[in-house]
Amino acid sequence: MLQFLRKPRQVAALAPSSRALAKAMVEQVPHRAKRIAELGPGTGVFTRCLVDHGIAEQDLTLFEINPRFADLLAHRFPRAVLHRLPAQELAGVAGGPFDAVVSGLPLLSMTAAEQEAILDAAFARLAPDGAFIQFTYGPASPVRRGICGKLQLTFTRTRRIWANLPPATVYVFRRARVPARILDMEPAADAWTTRCLEPT
Repeated sequence: MLQFLRKPRQVAALAPSSRALAKAMVEQVPHRAKRIAELGPGTGVFTRCLVDHGIAEQDLTLFEINPRFADLLAHRFPRAVLHRLPAQELAGVAGGPFDAVVSGLPLLSMTAAEQEAILDAAFARLAPDGAFIQFTYGPASPVRRGICGKLQLTFTRTRRIWANLPPATVYVFRRARVPARILDMEPAADAWTTRCLEPT
């Protein structure tokens, strides 16, 4: 909570994400995914769940600008690649392509320009069928409709995850040109797809 009060635009919630939310996020990762980038991992709740899910620690690339969290991540996941850089710098780092980007960033508190820069950088480094996985506490998509349209993205979303404080929903964004039938991962039974191609 102290980190939230000090830096509310960097920390997404008052309390760390629950295991239920972490599990819901990781369940959206494509089945044969190997290389994952994580944006704003914080204390590493999603990171730990990814490792437990079978992603090798050395195949994780973490972006964390909060010094306290970055130090903690370096201690907990010493084999992961840690960048103390903003998420917008993802496009410029070595390695890739990534099979998925898992984001714990507070997108709802960001400007349209910041959101677009982050999504643009992520999809520049994602594989053609890669997924950008983001949770939100809000009632609608955390990415502005106009940005989805400009970047030609579609999304699926899960049902509300009540076992989290506050309750959250997981959104998965993909390039619209990739037909759902060829994706490595089929959306969960309780998820549905929305096309958001027209800017507002």
